[in-house]
Amino acid sequence: MTEKRCPWSVGVGDDYIRYHDTEWGVPVHDDRTHFEFLLLEGAQAGLSWSTILGKRDGYRKAFAGFDPEKVARFNKRSEKRLLNDDRIVRNRLKIASAITNARAFLEVQEEYGSFDNYIWRFVEGAPIVNRWRRQQQVPATSKESDTLSKDLKSRGFRFVGSTIIYAHMQAIGLVNDHIISCFRYEACKRARRKRA
Repeated sequence: MTEKRCPWSVGVGDDYIRYHDTEWGVPVHDDRTHFEFLLLEGAQAGLSWSTILGKRDGYRKAFAGFDPEKVARFNKRSEKRLLNDDRIVRNRLKIASAITNARAFLEVQEEYGSFDNYIWRFVEGAPIVNRWRRQQQVPATSKESDTLSKDLKSRGFRFVGSTIIYAHMQAIGLVNDHIISCFRYEACKRARRKRA
């Protein structure tokens, strides 16, 4: 019997299905993974997520294994190198924002002890579990994504509009937007914030 999945994940490719089945909506608590998804969501702006998934390994290599401390040290020479790297989306603004965001990310870590501590505050420490029956019901933004987006912008982050941030929240499990008939809905629903 074939597993029932969220409609957006079907018919695009194996990478897309694997991403849906193993990552999307699973609560993230590792800061490097937080930075990875923040960087990739920003790169995705205006493009398809399948494009970014296809370039994920290229991004990992080009951006120092998504190590925010290393990316924060990138300079103009690094930007020039990245603009010539066909493993990633060669967009000057997105490349510059990844470096800017790495520096802002480190400031958040310094203030809150970890980026994880910071970002989970916006959902009071536990995933928001929605009960959508159809894909068409899933929103593009929420009041939480509006608030988080505004706060990130105030801290100097770029490419963090509410729509991008809502997609980010879905990806890292701050919100469970699997439709209720999807086989991943219950597994993600059971996942909870890890307490220190």
